[in-house]
This record gives sequence, structure tokens and C-alpha cells, in this order.
Amino acid sequence: MIYQNGAEFLASSRKRVLLFGMSGLGKTYLSNMLRDAAPKNGGGWFHYSVDYRIGTRYMGELIADNFKREAMKVPLLRELLMSDSVYIASNITFDNLAPLSTYLGKPGNPDLGGLPFAEYMKRQEEHRRAEIAAMLDTGHFIKRAEDLYGYQNFICDTSGSICEVVDPADPKDEVLTTLSDNLLLVWIKGSEDHTAELVRRFDKAPKPMYYQPAFLHRMWQEYGETTGASETAIDPDHFVRWTYAKALAHRQPRYAAMAEWGVTITADEVKSVTSPADFNSLLAHAIDRRGASA
Repeated sequence: MIYQNGAEFLASSRKRVLLFGMSGLGKTYLSNMLRDAAPKNGGGWFHYSVDYRIGTRYMGELIADNFKREAMKVPLLRELLMSDSVYIASNITFDNLAPLSTYLGKPGNPDLGGLPFAEYMKRQEEHRRAEIAAMLDTGHFIKRAEDLYGYQNFICDTSGSICEVVDPADPKDEVLTTLSDNLLLVWIKGSEDHTAELVRRFDKAPKPMYYQPAFLHRMWQEYGETTGASETAIDPDHFVRWTYAKALAHRQPRYAAMAEWGVTITADEVKSVTSPADFNSLLAHAIDRRGASA
């Protein structure tokens, strides 16, 4: 805990915060709000998006090569690519991570856009390495944000899969140790109603995600045994829908263990935050709340 109490956090001229939790509970909302606020209104926050860093610095070339691989299947585009007449690149942004999700893909029937399971797992491993590297870059960006741009306040908007690449039970975990030495770790905790809503949203628009390898292998085996479908017959969207709710249940205790490295706020509390001042007050209260329960 880099802030011993709420008053110390409020008085600090260098507020450094990391948000983690399930996607859809407010991490990016808060980060965007802090980034966009004018300095005179408590703004002046540098927004570091881990997913953006993953999709640009660490997986950008892989994503672009995948686009090119598909383009090479089209005779006209192949000819233009081979003669350097066209340029293909990912246009990933903080608010549009579709290129990264598209690259991760979904396993199953190739006629439905599915990947062979081995290729899918290879891409999952690439994401794991990229996410760890992006998290370890946080300290560098804290210094860079202040030295280069003059930002003293720093908000780190993590991927929903952060709990899959750390071991909160290990006091020497490299990622969590590095992060907690530099930032206040804040878990945005959802309720059962929030979980149900996330499952509903995902069911309408299933998207690729990163999962812990052991969990993913278990889900793949259970799904195959339950449906009796072969690898090439599995519906990719149906598999990821089937897996998602189980993934949320798998992640919940991991998030809770990570919260021991920092503080907890609720998704309902986040709804009331409309300004940097609200945000600072909420975190100060969370720090004192943790201290009172210690």
C-alpha cells in the first residue's frame, strides 16, 4: 500500500492508481473520465491502457501479419501486397480493441471462423507473455508520463485477464510486487446481478478472451465430452458462450485474492463517480475502510 490512509492519498500530488476487475464494470469509464477532465477540475491524469499496449507494442506485428495472411488469399490484394502497393495495419484504439480480439480468435469449426485448438492455444500464450510485459512496463510509463508530458497523476486500466497471469498467493509474484510498489491496486467488485448482466451481454456478442491455460484445456475437454462434437465440428461462438460464465466464476476468487494487495470498491459505487474529485473521495474512503478492517 503506497498510501497509508485516505488523507495521505487526497494530499498526494502524485496519485497513482491501477484498476482491475471484470470487463464492463467501469475500469475504462473511470480512466477515460480522469484523462478527459481539465487539470483545473482535478484532471491531468495519464491513462495507460494495458490492452492498448498489448495490441500495439507486443502483438501489433502478429495482428497485422494475420490481416496480411487473409489478404494474400485474395488474388488482387496478393498482387498489391507483393508489389508494396497497399499497406495493411491495425487501427486499434483505447475504445476499439477489435483487432486484438480478432487475432486471438475462437477454437472450432473453420467453416464458422474457428481456429485449430493448437493454433488457438499458441495465440493465447502470445497474449499471456504480452500481458505480463505490458504490466511490467507500467513503472516506465509512470516516469515517462511525468518526464515527457508533465502528468503527475497516473491511472492504469488493466485487462480483465490480469488475474490469470499473476499468482496473488505468492508474495514475491513479480507482476504484483512491481505494481503494488508503484500504484494503489483497486478492485472494482461486481455483484451477482452485474455478473448476470455481463453474461447476457456476452451471449449477444461473444468475443475472444484470454484464459488461463489449465482452465481452458479443462473447458475444451468438458465441452467436447458434453456435446460429443469433434474439434472441427465445434461451433466457436457456442463454445465461448458456454465457457464465459464459468470463466467469471473461475476469476472471482482470483480477483478477491488480488484485492489483498490493495483496496476494493464496488461497481455500484463507481456509478456515482462523475468527476476526479468523486473518484479521489471514493478511493480515500476505500483506503480508510481497509485500514479499519485490518
